[in-house]
Amino acid sequence: MSAGQDTLVRPDPPRAPRREIFGWAMFDFANQAYTLLIITVVFGDLFTRVIVGDRGDDYRLGNLLWSAALATSYMMVVVSGPLLGALMDFTARRKQFLFGSYIVTVFATALLYFIEPGYILPAIILIVISNYAYAVGESFIASFLPGLGPPADQGRISGFGWALGYIGGLFAAGFTLVVLGEVSAENYERIRWVGPFAAAFFLLAAIPTFMWVRERGVARQLPPGQGYVGVGLLRVSDTVRDLRHFRDLGLMMLSIFFAMGGIYIIITFSFIYGAQVIGWDTSVRNIMFIVVQIFAAVGALGFGWLQDRIGARSTYIMTLLLWIATILCIYMTPHLAALAGRWLGVELQAQHVFLVVGSLAGMSLGSSQSAGRAMVSILSPRDKSAEFFGFWGLAAKLAAVMGILSLGALQNIVGLHASMLLCVALFILAIVACLPLDQVRGREMARRWDARAMTA
Repeated sequence: MSAGQDTLVRPDPPRAPRREIFGWAMFDFANQAYTLLIITVVFGDLFTRVIVGDRGDDYRLGNLLWSAALATSYMMVVVSGPLLGALMDFTARRKQFLFGSYIVTVFATALLYFIEPGYILPAIILIVISNYAYAVGESFIASFLPGLGPPADQGRISGFGWALGYIGGLFAAGFTLVVLGEVSAENYERIRWVGPFAAAFFLLAAIPTFMWVRERGVARQLPPGQGYVGVGLLRVSDTVRDLRHFRDLGLMMLSIFFAMGGIYIIITFSFIYGAQVIGWDTSVRNIMFIVVQIFAAVGALGFGWLQDRIGARSTYIMTLLLWIATILCIYMTPHLAALAGRWLGVELQAQHVFLVVGSLAGMSLGSSQSAGRAMVSILSPRDKSAEFFGFWGLAAKLAAVMGILSLGALQNIVGLHASMLLCVALFILAIVACLPLDQVRGREMARRWDARAMTA
């Protein structure tokens, strides 16, 4: 390649039509029903306290089995994610891969209706299958982001997707609060419908994605004598080797590994924490549904807007600092309630203070995930976007395995309350990993890589 060709820079993509961006964001809207109702709020609590139900041991067995089931599904993503990303880039069939993950998630989630108290192994199998399909789908849908607009718009587009997702969570939560009721053995015949409802919500709300999102990749011809899996494995090995050229993207992946370890702990255990440690009433839990979704949407939109003005790296670090403050408040919730009584003369229960803390958690949740996804999009060449988002999924899910299993083991020793401080250490490590990152240098490397791909 000549020196002149090496200096070519591929132009940034134009902003996609509004309908396509909306269709892309609707997948976040749709899949939030699964995240919120199955993993975070309802079914996780139902599994630990009713399906397993070891109340005499503070539900530690249920918490440990729940951790193991999710960790298994995330490890499956770790193993398969980069290969699937490479195959999508090679075949230009991202929508087909996305559709497959969507159908499997819907089907396995609907089958949760047939789980009864004591059906521990069938419940674990369905959670592993549904969460695996949901998790790889996250990487698939994220890989469309680089083609939806120039880097200057990535924060807002990503933030819009996350915000719309949390609005979807509000719709899903509204039905659950009004129709299905509390998580308890006495209410099991109603609450068991959470699986079919989450499946139906996902099935219907994601239709605009498949109608309006375009596949911008160009399919490649399969080399003679090679199969798709062999080509995919070869591309994965090439991408691993190519990562040495993307120092800043590598730093971002390392930071995401630590950050997502903490975030997945919160997603998995926050409502279990509310039930077991805070001891909240059903009415407070229901309000928390709404508080978290509203503030997560505000955080995703607000920090997405901020990111396009002060830079993605600075915004991302701000969201991690917000997480550290949030975790400390979660840990100190009972003490904060007592302090309010002594200093302000106001008698507050821990569950009411926890609602205020929930607003911080929601703000942190929406902003950090949106900022992290946008950073990966900015630092990734479009020619390898699905592959690099496959590695993004690998980093996030490997972090989930590490975080959830560590928390599950730690809470089995010291209890759930003290174990939550593990998240503080993880977010500090995420900040340290991100400090050497140069966003301008990383973006320039991605553009030059695309230019080489055009002239190769």
